[in-house]
Formats: sequence, C-alpha cells, structure tokens
Amino acid sequence: MSMEKSSVAGADPQPVAKEQTADASRGTQPNEKKLTKFYIGSIDQGTTSTRFIIFDGTGQPVAQHQIEFSQKYPQSGWHEHDPKEIMVSVEQCIEKATQTFIDQGNNIADIKAVGITNQRETTVVWDTKTGEPLHNAIAWPDTRTKGLVRELKGKDGSDELQDICGLPLSTYPSSVKLVWLLKHVDVVRKAYDDGRLSFGTVDSWLLYNLNGGKENDVHVTDATNASRTMFMNLHTVQYDDLLLDFFDVDRTKINLPKIVSSSSPDAFGSLTYGPLKGIRIAGCLGDQSAALVGQQGFSPGSAKNTYGTGCFLLYNVGEKPVISQHGLLATIAYDFGGKRRPVYALEGSIAVAGSGVKFLMNNMGFITHSHKISDLAATVEDNGGCVFVTAFSGLFAPYWIDDAKGTIFGITQHTERGHIARATLEATCFQTKAILDAMERDSGHKLAELAVDGGMSNSNLCMQTQANIIGIPVDRPAMRETTSLGAAIAAGFAVDIWKEFDELKDINQKDRMIFEPNISKEESAKMFKKWGRAVEMCRGWLDTDEANGDF
Repeated sequence: MSMEKSSVAGADPQPVAKEQTADASRGTQPNEKKLTKFYIGSIDQGTTSTRFIIFDGTGQPVAQHQIEFSQKYPQSGWHEHDPKEIMVSVEQCIEKATQTFIDQGNNIADIKAVGITNQRETTVVWDTKTGEPLHNAIAWPDTRTKGLVRELKGKDGSDELQDICGLPLSTYPSSVKLVWLLKHVDVVRKAYDDGRLSFGTVDSWLLYNLNGGKENDVHVTDATNASRTMFMNLHTVQYDDLLLDFFDVDRTKINLPKIVSSSSPDAFGSLTYGPLKGIRIAGCLGDQSAALVGQQGFSPGSAKNTYGTGCFLLYNVGEKPVISQHGLLATIAYDFGGKRRPVYALEGSIAVAGSGVKFLMNNMGFITHSHKISDLAATVEDNGGCVFVTAFSGLFAPYWIDDAKGTIFGITQHTERGHIARATLEATCFQTKAILDAMERDSGHKLAELAVDGGMSNSNLCMQTQANIIGIPVDRPAMRETTSLGAAIAAGFAVDIWKEFDELKDINQKDRMIFEPNISKEESAKMFKKWGRAVEMCRGWLDTDEANGDF
C-alpha cells in the first residue's frame, strides 16, 4: 500500500491552513505598530552554518545573512569544527545582515538587544591566559568516545548519574568529550594541570569572544546549555561535585563557565566590536530550547520537533524535572530568571535528519540541492520495501545503540534512487514516532498535535509522512526560523520588550499549515513494526576493538 496517495509521481501533499485564533477585539493592533519600531538581533550558530537575523518586535525577520562553515572528519566517527572559523562566520553574518538592515533605512540604535542560540554539546577548550583554542571543537555527533563511554558505564556510580543530571552516559554530552581531550591531547592536559584550561560549549566560546576575549574574560553559559554537559545538577541548576568527581574533573584546575538564566539584561555582557558595538547580549538558549520558545511552547504538554542536521523533540513538563524511564533525556527547557522558576522538558534526540539528506547529496550524488529530496522521493509511490536506518553516529533516543551503523534493508533490483530518498525521510519520521511513544509512557499523556520547524519541515511530503506515521496532526509555521526567534524572544524579555508570555501569543501564528494523517492506523503500525525490526538488525556492527575505540 502506498504511504501517501497524494504524494505519488511528483504530486505535492497540500496541507490545510490552520484556523487563525487572533481576535481583533483584543486591541492588539496599536501594540503591533509599536513593536515594529523595536528590533532584536539573533545569532544562530548551528552545526553546519551560522546565521544572524534581525527581528522586529512582532517576530518578523527584517534582515539576515547565513554562512556555511567547514566540517572536519579526521577519522571515521570523528566530527570537528574550527573554533576560530566559527567566530569569523558569526562576525561576518552580523556585518552583512546589519548592512542590509541599514540599507533598508533602519537605524542601528533601534536594535535593543542581541540573543544567541547555538549547537549544543559541542565542546571547546581554550587557554585562559591567551584566549587561544587548544584543539578543534569536538562536535556533538562525534562518536570517538564510545570506548570511553563503555569504561564509564562500568564505573561505580554510573547508574546514579541520570537521576542527577537527566542524561544517560553516551557519546552525546560534553563531559565525555572533555575527558577524551584530557586523556589524549597533551596541550589540553598541560593547560588543565597548570590551571589555565577554559572549557565551554559553543555559547560560552561566542560570548567570551564577543565580549573581548581574555581582556574582559566573560565566561558564562545559560542553564539550557549547562544541562547538556552532565556536569550540572538538574534539580539545583548548579555544577555538582558528585558529577565532576565521577568524570575526574577537578574544578580547581579548570575554568567552568558560570551558569546563569537564559534571559538577563547584564549576565552576557555586550558586543565590544563590529557594527553593533555596545549593544547588549541579553538572551542565550541552546538551539532546541530556543526552538521550543520560538514555537510558543510555554505550557506543560506542548511540544515541538526541529528537523535540522539532527532532529530534536522537546516536550514541556513544567517546573519539575521528569527523569525518563524510557530512553529520553531530561533537560532545562528554558530559564527566564527573575521570579520565574526554570521550566523542564523531556527530549528525544535523533542524530541524523538533514545530514541524511546531505549524505545522499554529497556522498551519493542523488541530488544537487537539499530541497530536491522531496522531488526525488515523489518519483515513486512508496519506499519500495526499503528501510534506511540512518545510524551514522549510532542511534540516539530512545534506543541508545552506540554500535549501530547506517544500514539499508530491502534493496532489490526494483530499487530506485527515489525509494532510498523516501526511506531517508522516513527514517527521521520513524524515530520521531519512537520518541513520542516514549514520551507518552514517561508523561502519561498523549500529544494532540506536533509543532514542527527546521529545514526538513519545508518538505510537504516529509511532513505528510510524519503525520501518517505518528497518527496526529503536524502543525507547521509559515516562518520556520523559530530557533533564531526563540533567542530573540529571550533577549526581548530581558530588555522589557515583552514582560509576560501572554504578550507573545500572536507571534508567528499567521499562515500556519496543518498536515492531517491520511492512512489507517493499521497501515501506520505495520510500517513502524518493520522499522523496529530493521533497528534490531542494525546492532553490533562493531567488533570488540572498534567498540572500545581502538582504531
């Protein structure tokens, strides 16, 4: 049976417009006119590209610039970034977008603040005295630590970690990346022994440099990013000595960033150079938390799924953390400070989403541009029996299979490129279904609909497939830069552009589209069962030496 009858032979599924709920009688129009006079900049530093977007007070982007930067793969399973190249990309994006903003006749003085959102878990180390990076940043999908993770899982106390920090031991968090650097990179170890090693995730590196580097030594991180390190106690929102001791990290020898709330008028400093010199940095959120904020996920039970390089589903659980019993992560959703308490989320993380599309483009030559994936997938009626488990970095939530490898099942002489393209899109959709099932078991509540954003959400075919597989509507905004918008919202709160979440209820709500499931529950269950069988079959591709990291 075809997966979407409306998607065959080049047809494009047509979602329905979401009914608008805005009520003109509330008198929001004068306020909207006022908000168009205020602007907020948003630095969005992602896994493969950096962008800077300037939003007005209604959440509409008015100027932006984006730059892709180098991906480094020194060995199989290794993934690195040049910290200096990341900084250059940020500086260039700010310069270009600001120039566009000025060319439109706007005034820089009307930009009230800048927010930052960033790829999480990616680990940067630098010399506290010189401000120079001591190694390439180890990116979040990197799996060089799988042997180390095996060792740590056998260590006393390993089974207690998740209850404290919300994260299971895996190659994913920053902690194991730092430990690997300390064990294998002499200059990093020496800096640590000398007490001059600074550690941070990408947000800390950006804030340090934008504030003038070693001269001002602004070394901070927000709670959402700190919750991805495995060093922070999820309950106290502070570094925890038990966690640091487990990883043999001596806090007297390392400069850890101070943990602050995600929205603050002064904690993040200000830009010390460039066209926006002197403007405050007032918000900071890890990218997936920023997307939840940008999707207005302020109520417990709300959720969003971001289809970027990876795919990340966050579910707001309120002001108390829920430690997952079904393979998910517990994390800080956002912390807006003041009298507000931190808000927590359950998270399901999928390592490969858009990167699977890029694999077909760059490695296999199936397409010339990422957005062509839907056209290729629509040349066939279904996946032709193919299932692609895109375990390029093992499998993340809710499976946590470190020794899985990318595997395509069901290839026959009938198989065409379109079948593999469709199976690639489906892989993300199936993993999203597995995460939603785990969230339902952990929370006791079934999601009514799923808000989506990110690059792959541009594909109508992919979003229709997602609705079919999860059996609930998929809700897509017209303006998909929700991650950048979330950072702008955090900054806007800090400088009093908004004071209450209720003031944001109309932001990015116009022209949203709904994808309703259009296959039976039985057919959906049959497809998901086949996916589960493929997942079990992709285990154990590494022999003992490889599993222990001995290459």
